[in-house]
Formats: sequence, structure tokens, C-alpha cells
Amino acid sequence: MNFIVLGAGAIGCYVGGRLAAHGHPVCLVGRPHALEPIALQGLRVTDLDGLDQQVPPTALRMATTLADAAPRAQSVVLLCVKSGATESAARELAAACAPGTAVISLQNGVDNVAQLAALAPGLCVLAGMVPYNVVLRGAHVHRATAGHLQLQRHEVTEGLAPVFNAAGLATVLPHDIRSVQWGKLLLNLNNPVNALSNLPLREELLDRDCRCVFAALQSEALAVMAGAGITPAKVAAVSPRLLPLVMRLPNWLFTRLARRMLQIDAKARSSMWDDLEAGRVTEIDALSGAVVRLAAAQGRAAPLNAKMCELLGGPRQRLTGAQMRAVLGV
Repeated sequence: MNFIVLGAGAIGCYVGGRLAAHGHPVCLVGRPHALEPIALQGLRVTDLDGLDQQVPPTALRMATTLADAAPRAQSVVLLCVKSGATESAARELAAACAPGTAVISLQNGVDNVAQLAALAPGLCVLAGMVPYNVVLRGAHVHRATAGHLQLQRHEVTEGLAPVFNAAGLATVLPHDIRSVQWGKLLLNLNNPVNALSNLPLREELLDRDCRCVFAALQSEALAVMAGAGITPAKVAAVSPRLLPLVMRLPNWLFTRLARRMLQIDAKARSSMWDDLEAGRVTEIDALSGAVVRLAAAQGRAAPLNAKMCELLGGPRQRLTGAQMRAVLGV
């Protein structure tokens, strides 16, 4: 099976690296400056469980465009670009791929598959959910948290799941991927909090003020989802309905009840922090923006998530948890 990773960032390099290490043909498609260290050194793949694999450069193909990757009829495209690049990726996919080519979206957010299907209608576009935090530094990619990949149930993914599992990418096929995506979005509402806090994830989660902001965003999102008849899936150790309650607990109790949640590499940060630090457009519109749009469809507002869109959409800011609580009024 031939895999093409479109968007060779942290997630793409981790998934592609695991597949290549297991002997599958993999082509990484990304920016030249990002691919250069991998072309020279290969790709080191590690995780918090002690995995340490070195994928030699000869085991990977690299390209700067999808057309250069030369997708074939049997190719599977793993789409790992940021949500803001979905439209341009869809046009690239439509131009370079044969009808029926399988495209698996491993992106954050809930709207990417619909956008892809509309702009590249001849392709087999399927949804996926990546639960873990991954950090890419040069030619070293590291999975910093745990979890299972979840892929939309389909005959294509029924064939892919055993391949992913054999490569060490624990994968499940839920019956309702849409609820899984909304469940993941609830967790991803911590991304803007982490980005603004300028703290590593574990340190930020140990800051009760930051957690209270996260909880307020979740509570608002849950109310909006309920109004739309959406029941988010449980994608963490805690039920979606209980997450805001757990986040608001005092530290002495939170650290006891959320031990699994705190099993994070000490240096791990959100991808939104990376984007903010680099001056790139963040994925806030795909996360808090999706909550705002879902609320608007019901004729209501989501002011807290709208405020996060405002904070992350302008000049770079750094706020403490207490400052965020003051700005949001929570």
C-alpha cells in the first residue's frame, strides 16, 4: 500500500514515519525547509512510552507538491494540513488524484471533510481523528500523549486499520465519527488557552485559572451542541459532560483525579502555540469558530468562543490564566 502524507508537519511525520518504519512506501509532501533535515538525516520517531526508531532517508520519498508525489490509483492520501489550508489542498487533490482515490483527513475541526468533498467530489474523502499531541523539531518527531487513531468506518478504512495497527498506530473504527470529531473539538478548545498562556501543556493544565477558561469554553460549546442535537463522543478518560467540572476542581483534587490527563511530556505544547510563535495563521476558526457558527445557525451567540477567535486572530498576545479569566469574564 502506497501512502502520501500531504502536509508533512508533526502529525504527518509521526504517522508517515511509523508506516515507513514498518516497510510501507511513504511520500512526505511539505515545505522544502521542513523536508530538508529529514532528507539529510532521516526521521527519528519517538514517543512517551519509550519508542525510538530511526527511519533512514532512503526509506522515505519527499516532494514539495502533490503532483510531484505522483499519486497512483492505489495511493492513500493522509491529509495533515492545518484546517486553514483545506481549500487549497482540496484543489491540489482534485487536480492530481484519480477519481476514487482515498483521502483520509487527519485534521482538527469538524468541517474539513465536507469542504474537501465539495471541492474534490470525485475522491473518496473520509474523516479521521488524531487524539495525541505530537512535536516535530527538525528531523525528530515525538508523540507526547497517548490515544488511539479513530477513522470513519468504511471499506477503505477496514483495510487500513490492520495496516495501521501492525505499524504501531493503534486504530479503531467508531460507528459515529461525527460525534468523535465534536468530542475531540471539546478537547481542542484548550489549544487557544495553551497558545495564549505560553506554557507547556502540563504546566498550563496545572494552572487552575487556565483550566477555568478551558472549562468555560467547553461549557459554552456543550450547550451549543445540545441545541443542535449533537452528542459528543467520549474521547478522553472523562465523559464530555463531566470535563468542565473536572477542569474547575482545585489543584489538590484535580491532580488526583486527572493523573492520566497529566501524563504528558513536560515540553509538549499545542500546535496552536507553534503557529502563534511562528507568526502563522492559527486553527482557531476551525475550533472556537466552529462553535460560533453552530450557535449562529441556531440564532444564538457563543461569546466566549467568539472572544477567543478575536484574541487569536489579531496580533500575538501572551496572557496569564488570571488575565484570560478577566478578559472573558469567567
